[in-house]
Amino acid sequence: MTYAVRSRQARCAALGFWPGPIDGIDGKRTHAAYAAAVASQRAKGLPFAGPVTRVHWHWTAGGHAANATDRKSYHCLVEGTGFVIWLADPAEHRPHTLNANSGAVSVSLCAMAGAVERPFNAGKSPVMPPQMHALARETAKLCLRYDIPVSRWSTLSHAEVQPTLGISQRQKWDITYLPGMAGPADPVTVGDRIREMVRAQIETMK
Repeated sequence: MTYAVRSRQARCAALGFWPGPIDGIDGKRTHAAYAAAVASQRAKGLPFAGPVTRVHWHWTAGGHAANATDRKSYHCLVEGTGFVIWLADPAEHRPHTLNANSGAVSVSLCAMAGAVERPFNAGKSPVMPPQMHALARETAKLCLRYDIPVSRWSTLSHAEVQPTLGISQRQKWDITYLPGMAGPADPVTVGDRIREMVRAQIETMK
């Protein structure tokens, strides 16, 4: 199945073994990358992949307080104050990312109600700094718990899923705006900023 292959390719890339394009084609480069990644993990006494291999970041497009709809869609919600609500085990299925839920845990900011991408309007509940701190902290915990490398293929925003994993997401633009920005920016560039925050959190936890 193409989505299962994409997931395996993304895991290989995250572990440092490039499978070629993340395209869902189970070809020679994917086979070679997979074999090398399995051998590398085995040498460390680890499986190729556990029940969770990616963290997806979202915003709810709602208010700063979690509502009933938010609670049905995501594993983890971060309210405007930075208060964290875990709703499901990370390995449990949740319908957060179109055709890319398997093996992915969702951490979502309660924010951006009424936001408009172009012309930009952050709406009445923009992303707040305490939320970003909490998102980075929760992601760091997940990375350490499930052996998830901090990378573009394994810790990424909803807006990065399509350009990075090649899975169409119906023009999703979360998270392309952070506190202090004048407006949305390139998804991967913003994702890189968040990943730096996660790496900094991991350093404090070691």
